[in-house]
Formats: sequence, C-alpha cells, structure tokens
Amino acid sequence: MRNYKEETEKRINFIQEIVRSSGLKGIVYGNSGGKDSALTGILCKKACDHTLGIIMPCESRRNYAEDKADAEILSKHYGIETRIIDLSRVKKALTDELSASFTLSASSCNNMAPRLRMTALYAIALSESLLVAGTGNRSESHMGYFTKWGDGAYDFNPIADLTVTEIYEFLRYLDAPDFIFAKAPSAGLFDGQTDESEMGISYKEIDAFLLHGEGTPKSREIINTYHNRSKHKRRVPLNYGSQSDD
Repeated sequence: MRNYKEETEKRINFIQEIVRSSGLKGIVYGNSGGKDSALTGILCKKACDHTLGIIMPCESRRNYAEDKADAEILSKHYGIETRIIDLSRVKKALTDELSASFTLSASSCNNMAPRLRMTALYAIALSESLLVAGTGNRSESHMGYFTKWGDGAYDFNPIADLTVTEIYEFLRYLDAPDFIFAKAPSAGLFDGQTDESEMGISYKEIDAFLLHGEGTPKSREIINTYHNRSKHKRRVPLNYGSQSDD
C-alpha cells in the first residue's frame, strides 16, 4: 500500500503551487458524489480553503437522487462550499435544436452531459477567478473511459496517477463516508449505467493489469482494445507539422 500520509502532503503542495503560480483565487470542480470527485475535493480543500464543488444533475434520475444526496453529504463532511446547477433544460434545448437538422446517436446524447458540465465549470471559473480541477483516475484514462472535452478537460488533476484501487485506499485513509465504498462506480450518463457493466470488465481486473501486469487472456484483450481505440483521447490535438505521440 502507498504511504498516503506522505501522498496527501505532496498532493497538497502540488495543488498549492499551481494555485499560487496561477495568480487566481481558488478551485472549482464537479462534485458528482462519487469516489473520484470526493478525493479531488478533499485534497483541494486541504490545499486551498477557497474550493467550490458544483453539483450538476442532468436528466438521469440517479443525478437527482443518490448522486446529489451523496455529493451534499460529502461537501458537509469536509466543509466544502457547494452549489447546484441543473443542466437538464440546457441539454434538452441543445438536443432539440440539433435534432431538427441531424439524427443524433445515443452516444452523442450521452456525452453531452459531461461536456455541458465542463462548459459550466469553465464559465464559473472564468467568472470567479478559479482553476478547474479534474477528477479522472488512471484506470479510466487507460481505458479511455471518459468524455473528450468533457470530464477529460481541466486545468490540473491531483489524482490522475491513481488507479481505482488506490483511490479507495486513499479515501479510507482520509476517513470517507461508508457509502463511497458501497456504490457502484458510474458516470451517471443514463439510468442504470455502471462503468464496469458498460466496459465488460471490473476495475479490479483493470488495476491488476496496471499495477501488477496480471490478467486473463480475455481481460487483457478487453483492456488492450479499449486502450488502443481511445489513443486520440489521451493526446493533444494533431496539428500539421507536429509529431503525434501515442
């Protein structure tokens, strides 16, 4: 197990230096009520008192119920200022406008919510002189299980190097509420969605591969397939005259 006392101190210093060098007033992040946003919020609050968590429900019933309630509990538990921005009407307006001229795929509609959330976070950040903190982890990044220009966009990410397994270990060290460990990881893109069921593999299997190089032929095939087809998500946009790096 990692030394999470030392990890906490190093990450706090990392965040404080970023905020100091930016000349801005603090940090804003999306508070989804899940493990990743919980750890990001805790670390940012420890590093910078002016940390703001934004709860952004968008259509999914889970967003308005379990996720919203959990996010509010977490914010109170760690003293993080929180505001709620309902994006459902915004998404409906955009969907209706696009649908008048295009036939939208289910995937394009599902990915609107993360992109609208990031649009909201950057509007808040620019208005209140804040940096946007990312909440994605190493396991998701390796699989490409994030939305390009949605939750994959941020100014800095204090947990990007941690697998899901390590995220849970870190949260236990920080005495996070029990519900964080019981709820199934979900992006909340639509009702009934969970990360593991959608990918067809568990985070335990993904992390066994990332941390120890272990895995069955089937799990390795799934991991490699997801990783290879999502390379475009992990690299900067391609520009003429520049070299690509996979």
